[in-house]
Amino acid sequence: MIELSPDQLPALTHWFAGGPPGAAALADHALVPGSARWWADRAIDPRAIAVACADHLLLRGDPTTLAPLALAPFAAHYVQAPARFLPLLGNAFDLLVPWERMAYVHRVRVSPPRPPHGVTVRRLAPGDAPALAALHPDATWIHTSWGGPAGLAASGHGWAAFAKDRVLAVACTYFRGTTYEDVACATVPEHRRQRLALACVTALCQDIAARGHTPSWTCSRDNRPSRLVAWTAGFRLAHEYVHYFTGQPARRVAGLTV
Repeated sequence: MIELSPDQLPALTHWFAGGPPGAAALADHALVPGSARWWADRAIDPRAIAVACADHLLLRGDPTTLAPLALAPFAAHYVQAPARFLPLLGNAFDLLVPWERMAYVHRVRVSPPRPPHGVTVRRLAPGDAPALAALHPDATWIHTSWGGPAGLAASGHGWAAFAKDRVLAVACTYFRGTTYEDVACATVPEHRRQRLALACVTALCQDIAARGHTPSWTCSRDNRPSRLVAWTAGFRLAHEYVHYFTGQPARRVAGLTV
């Protein structure tokens, strides 16, 4: 596949129609400068396209136009693709792990819970980049879809719970679409079960609604804490699907001796 420059990107509507809300939001979000990369089998009138943001990948189009080697750059990604891509993915990687996913849409308005004494919940501002950069390693994934801490802090699409200058929990629009904004949240381990993520998520959902968009939420079927936060914040199940985690390029694809 060849990487596309911003002025080469195809019209997106027909490529990503009909999928879960998060997929459409990812494709739209990938137009934010510096947030994603695009590939196609050819620059003009492409037959297959790929878009990668953070560690997520969307594949659409005709898989017969691609060789397994074309997917080698997408090792260790979470791939959403129609079933027709599965033989290609199976040939391209030494490991392909299916993950059952649940997609929710916000349906019930919920008032933010009162934060504990000494904790302030507010919108992120550009000056909060150092606090985001200092997050516990378990939570640093939260800003990858914005290109890093500075991108999320300046985006206007995040809320956080602060104790003085330290971020205890954060919720953000992880993928910003023209209809849906897919929400993510994270709490540092020692401050979980204090409803801090819920406070951030409910405030963020009010923001998203004020922009005329609908909050969405995606998580693994096995991630019970995430599903509980989603339900408590007013999200309701809308769609179930499977995405696939890719291993390393298969040795025959990488040109090694099997």
